[in-house]
Amino acid sequence: MTHDHDLVLRPTDQQTAAALNPPDGRNGGDLVVEALAGLGATTVFGLPGQHALGMFDALRRSDLRYIGLRVENNAGFAADAYGRITGEAAPLLLSTGPGALTSLAALQEAAAASAPVLAIGSQVPTAGLGGGRHGYLHELPDQAASFRGVVKSVHTVRAQSQIPSAIAEAWKSALTAPHGPVWVEIPQDVLLAETRLPVVTAMDATPDGLRPRPELTAVAADLLSKAARPAIIAGGGVVRADASGKLRALAEKLDAPVVTTFGGKGAFPWTHPLSLQSWLEDRHTTDFLEDADVLLVVGSGLGELSSNYHTFKPRGRVIQIEADLGKLESNHPALGIHADARLALQALLETVEERADATAPDRVRELLAKVADRIAAQELTLEQRVLASVRRALPAHSPSFWDMTILAYWAWSAFDAGSPNTMHSAQGAGGLGYGFPAALGAAAADPTRPVLAVSGDGGALYSVAELATARQYDLNVTWLIVDDGGYGILREYMTDAFGEPTATELTRPDYVALAESFGVPGVRTSPETLEADLAKALTAPGPSVVVLPALLRTFAPTHLD
Repeated sequence: MTHDHDLVLRPTDQQTAAALNPPDGRNGGDLVVEALAGLGATTVFGLPGQHALGMFDALRRSDLRYIGLRVENNAGFAADAYGRITGEAAPLLLSTGPGALTSLAALQEAAAASAPVLAIGSQVPTAGLGGGRHGYLHELPDQAASFRGVVKSVHTVRAQSQIPSAIAEAWKSALTAPHGPVWVEIPQDVLLAETRLPVVTAMDATPDGLRPRPELTAVAADLLSKAARPAIIAGGGVVRADASGKLRALAEKLDAPVVTTFGGKGAFPWTHPLSLQSWLEDRHTTDFLEDADVLLVVGSGLGELSSNYHTFKPRGRVIQIEADLGKLESNHPALGIHADARLALQALLETVEERADATAPDRVRELLAKVADRIAAQELTLEQRVLASVRRALPAHSPSFWDMTILAYWAWSAFDAGSPNTMHSAQGAGGLGYGFPAALGAAAADPTRPVLAVSGDGGALYSVAELATARQYDLNVTWLIVDDGGYGILREYMTDAFGEPTATELTRPDYVALAESFGVPGVRTSPETLEADLAKALTAPGPSVVVLPALLRTFAPTHLD
């Protein structure tokens, strides 16, 4: 009797001949790029450095497309966006020490947003591993330790034969729910040494599905079926699992109102009769969710932003579906279901009983009316007009990437993302400089759609070097820079807290002239002309910059009341 685990795939004569006679001129770097290609990668991001030259030399012998950015952190943001858009592990090639460490802020954002990034960095020669202090350039006592608190997994290679397996293991880790960034490091001498190992061919690193336990989904289905006032919070896990359709079907079967978190934008149709939209930083929404007798939380850890700064105190029964085990019941007691959102929602769809609630759409309309009245009372017509202009100018299925700026704070709550997986921001880790380099990564992932990046002038100064990248690769990104002369959000925070701001005002360049110096078309616009100027830029091929001088304000928070 033959068992599956006894089966051995025998190579063909041609494969055997190729394995016994590998081509000359290959090094350890070739094993890296061959492994990536064998796993299905087509595009890599990065920035070369002395210890990583073996990898970069190997790129010219491969079919992988290389997108080189000017700062490692920006390369990390680009890989993050590529991973979000494609659902693939995005390779990020880095050098040792300063090059590697400069990527940490981007990898923190990828970790917070569960974006699959496969970061591969070089290391000092093998003799310097393990804390041996030989004084190599870029030497750290333990480089991997700098990444362990940021990424999902760390993989250190010490010999060429370990390279394919280490990369395959890291690839699988990055794509196992919850997705996230991983770190592989390979010593310089391992990358540079000639290799006679066979060419790496197709490898299987398929992640295992994270299925829910059936006894838990049975209890959840019973609770939801018998609920009087069920409600749903849909987080980024729904988008990453491509589960928006199943979410909608479940909400309609239960007549349950749905609010999406800022990371879950687009997970539920914005104008659906059951849509509470994304007004999580609003006491009216918080009250509505607290009043639910059964609250289903899917793909969210109910962190600071998703819980109205931890003022949310549910009174009913909470069911939490979450792929990240560490986030399960981390903020509220719940029936915790450790599972991929898509698989868990499918299980609920198959077991819940249909319930009808004719009052649900009316309750949704009443809530949204209260929110609209609260915002209208604050005389924020300029901000609402600017955001509406952006929405009208942006094609329906085009992705947008938002930096940490006042207009993004508005977009989190008030912007109709349209399709799932189209609106992304740096609200996971909250660092500056995300919008433009991330948009470049998205444009590399799908050149058929124009991509919008939105930054304030403070965040823009983190990313101006990537105008050269946008021009070099002719990436189809329009960059909207809202220029208010400083760190606008911090200006507001400090004024509210201390009466006046400190260290928030910036001397900035002429962004239109700066863009044009890179060969990128630029235009200065106004709130009145923004829609037309932005739409024109988005329809023109290649990169462009639109600068809006405007002093915007955020709406008043409710968590301080």
